[in-house]
Amino acid sequence: MLQSMRSAAKYIWIILIVAFVGSFLLYETSGLAGRAPVTTTTSIATVNGEEILLTTWQNAVTALEQERQQQTGSTITLDERQQLEERAFNELVTELLLQQEYKRRGISVTDDEILQAARVAPPPQVLQSPDLQTDGRFDMQKYQRFLSSPMARQSGTLAGLEAYYRNEIPKQKLFDQIASGAYISDERLWQVYQDRHDSATVSYVALSPGSLTDTAVTVTDAEISSFYARNKKRFDRPGRAVVSLLTVPRAVTAADSADAKARIDAVRAEIVGGAKFEDVAKRSSADSVSGANGGVLGKGGRGRFTPKFEETAYALKPGELSQPVLTPFGWHIIRVDSRQGDTLDLRHILINIAQSDASATRTDRRADSLAAKAGSQEDPKLFDEAAKQLGLTAASVVAVEKEPLSFAGRYVPSVSAWAFSGVRPGETSDLFDSPEAYYLARLDSLTKGGQAPLADVKEDIRRRLARDKRIEKLRPMGEQLLQAARSLTLDAAAAQRNLTVEKSSPFTRLDAVPGLGQFSAAVGAAFAAPVGQVAGPFVAPDAMVVLRVDARTTANRQAFEAEKSVQRQQYLQSLRQQKVDEYLTGLRESVKVDDRRAEVLSQLRRQSDS
Repeated sequence: MLQSMRSAAKYIWIILIVAFVGSFLLYETSGLAGRAPVTTTTSIATVNGEEILLTTWQNAVTALEQERQQQTGSTITLDERQQLEERAFNELVTELLLQQEYKRRGISVTDDEILQAARVAPPPQVLQSPDLQTDGRFDMQKYQRFLSSPMARQSGTLAGLEAYYRNEIPKQKLFDQIASGAYISDERLWQVYQDRHDSATVSYVALSPGSLTDTAVTVTDAEISSFYARNKKRFDRPGRAVVSLLTVPRAVTAADSADAKARIDAVRAEIVGGAKFEDVAKRSSADSVSGANGGVLGKGGRGRFTPKFEETAYALKPGELSQPVLTPFGWHIIRVDSRQGDTLDLRHILINIAQSDASATRTDRRADSLAAKAGSQEDPKLFDEAAKQLGLTAASVVAVEKEPLSFAGRYVPSVSAWAFSGVRPGETSDLFDSPEAYYLARLDSLTKGGQAPLADVKEDIRRRLARDKRIEKLRPMGEQLLQAARSLTLDAAAAQRNLTVEKSSPFTRLDAVPGLGQFSAAVGAAFAAPVGQVAGPFVAPDAMVVLRVDARTTANRQAFEAEKSVQRQQYLQSLRQQKVDEYLTGLRESVKVDDRRAEVLSQLRRQSDS
């Protein structure tokens, strides 16, 4: 059986899909499996001296792209591709690091372990396969019969399973070693339970720097340099690109709006005339997700939809069909299938208000004209001339590395990813398309990311330290308020000073409390000081705080004892995962990665242009 496993392809995530949905054929025949590498041995990075090849990375990205397209059914933008490229790269780096760690620790996997795991521990993807279920549940006997069949070998499933277990078994052994020391005593478990179930309510006075008569503070260059040195990671900055952006909007006319209204009226008339709501939804709804399920929006309470949609839905009786409803998404027809209190089971049909074919054709021609007139991608003057000829005004916008670009409240697809793909200042992009508009961009300037120099962040640090010092100047005032409150009451002492007493809602030790912060000394005092006692002063976000504990509720020990075994299991699972996460983070931080992707992609781009 194991020999059969080794007779086909390598990657489990592609091959398992092959066996059940046939995407391996798509992968092999689509032309995506190997996108014109500089050479077959070009390295895009080294991890502790071991190489990651360009072709390996491209194939990993392609597999993720195909998976995304199968899930969404839509074309991938450059922004989405950039995210998949980063994900694939990180996974390859992590895999190399794990392989290096297996060697260091002497972790291996035997053929017998693989065979045993394949027989009794199918991967999650296999468990979800409809072909291996009986009455909606995974059928182990059906799975084991499939493993013994010629189809399993011929489809590549056995090879995929071997690759999967050769990857997963050593990983599980490593993680078991890392998490083996996870332990929690009864007393610690009780403390964790208390942190989540004890609650306190406080009254407090927040003294703000505005109450100071003398706000002058001095922040020295030495203090700034010391803060910068201690917090260097805070000052890592992504790359920034300034682009000129031309927009050709898909303008919706009054005629387009009237056409959408006429279509929703026709849809409603069809249903009233006897057509099944579900069939019309599948055929006509612009909401492709719910439309494919007959318009189903599922069961839920209030707050799920826009106000006008929700107002109409809650006014309907079960089985009743609404009149056309206009929301920012377009025109809707709504039907309530059932109602229990505020819980509605809904269906809807959506008709978008979009350009008519004639309007869309005019927009397409204008956008094509812009792209043609902009001409050479390396002549910035043509960009300006094309804009002038078409009466368009370029907007100067800033794109941030690895973040999608937004402009005028809208997502602009692909421009940000393009700006950081190795293009040079002065170059013009391809024409990018979205449901709202066409976009053409020119890269005007590019600033690489990395740690910001002290000179660039010096004033920001100065302002932060000055704020902290001004808050600290409030301490004497807070101590005076504390003494007065102990002699009188917090309310009386505050009234004498024209200060306001705020009251909190009940909170736990883990909550972020408005005015007090999270995991702060003030929150801690709420669970340490006796009820009715005033405590402080404490540094809080932008203020100095004096507080009084008004009430406290303690966790129920009997309830804890009844839940202790479940709590222990959950906590140990969380603790083990935390140990693994910390280990992986430390492993990644200690690695020496020479990332040459930008250089290689830029070279590849020049090669394709020549």
